Amino acid sequence: MAAPGPGADRAERIAANLAALRERIAAACDAAGRPAGDVTVIAVTKTFPASDVRVLAGLGVADVGENRDQEAAPKAAACADLGLRWHFVGQLQTNKAASVVRYAHTVHSVDRGRLARALGARALSAGRRVRCLVQVNLDPDSAAGVLGPRGGADPADALAVADAVAAEEGLELGGVMAVAPRGGDPAAAFARLRAVAESVRDRYPQARMVSAGMSGDLEAAVANGATHVRVGTALLDDRGPIVG
Repeated sequence: MAAPGPGADRAERIAANLAALRERIAAACDAAGRPAGDVTVIAVTKTFPASDVRVLAGLGVADVGENRDQEAAPKAAACADLGLRWHFVGQLQTNKAASVVRYAHTVHSVDRGRLARALGARALSAGRRVRCLVQVNLDPDSAAGVLGPRGGADPADALAVADAVAAEEGLELGGVMAVAPRGGDPAAAFARLRAVAESVRDRYPQARMVSAGMSGDLEAAVANGATHVRVGTALLDDRGPIVG
């Protein structure tokens, strides 16, 4: 029998990575006293080709994340037949709102009222209703008005942003999202996010989504109530895209 080609090798590697990731999530959920089904994997495929998205879809992954519109829009179009849920997880400028709402099921990075209004208007024009998450800045100096390199509203401002999202007819408030600060304790950071998530749910009970945790810190996120983890490296490796 002939040896499998590069495409088969790539598919096998992704399948092995996904199996290992699911074991990690199951163990994290068990440690937190939660069922593994509570946590959804969002496969972050930035810099990787549509062929990897097709492999993931064949393995049962239904949620795919991207952080740059110029890469996400054509990739979503190329995979439109797969019925995936596309998540926009990167910082977003208002001038990209019209493009993003055409394919995104969920925008994770809403951190200001102006962006919520732009997304709401564009979604309404496109005849769509887009779920949005309030991105929370967990950097220690956020309260001083210092915007982190990855964006996010200060925790004290999260409810105001949630109000802005909820006011838009074209949007649905889904919950909160955050990235743990580099070099800090992710468990402490995600505990702060958990408190913000609870305050948002107190006002908007339907906003139950907590998007937190990536390849290196997903256990801490799951322990603090994450419902969705955004994983790239643990699924697709960190050696750059391999087309196959």
